[in-house]
Amino acid sequence: MNSDNPDAALVRGALADDAQSARALVERHREAVYRLARSATGDAEEAFDITQEAFVAAFAALHRYDPARPFRGWIAAIALNKCRDHARRRAVRRFLGLPLPDNAADWVADHAPLPETVAADRAELAATARAIAALPSSLKDVLILRTIEGLSQDDTAQTLGISAKAVETRLYRARQKLTEAMRDKPRSRV
Repeated sequence: MNSDNPDAALVRGALADDAQSARALVERHREAVYRLARSATGDAEEAFDITQEAFVAAFAALHRYDPARPFRGWIAAIALNKCRDHARRRAVRRFLGLPLPDNAADWVADHAPLPETVAADRAELAATARAIAALPSSLKDVLILRTIEGLSQDDTAQTLGISAKAVETRLYRARQKLTEAMRDKPRSRV
């Protein structure tokens, strides 16, 4: 086990059925997994479900975790796979014509009371989140891991199983597409 990896001891403890170690792993990484899922889906409720599913899957596969790699990158890869699973299920539901719940349009917005002075910023943030969620997964995954989660280019490449140069290229393309999408969107009225 890599002594530079602070999560390695927690993983060993979780594998030995130590509930405190497992809880500590979840507490250390749940916010990052939630942010990643929220960024990938643009949906707070779906992101919460994906976060739970990602940790369930991670603990089921914990014996396959390589402690030479950062745990954060490993759990991020699992979360991204769960995001893709949800996107496929949503596409099937749309194809079959099953309606979404009545309040589905409200899921993207934050329901916390907002001061009037920041309403426009919130609308712009929601539009940006929707634009990120609409990117192709190959571009969206790189953008989220590099810019939102702050993973290095090498860690992102390792997490996604692509080269560092591919990360650089996809990040550039993702930023271009995001800029185009935001430029083409009409300003929302608050």
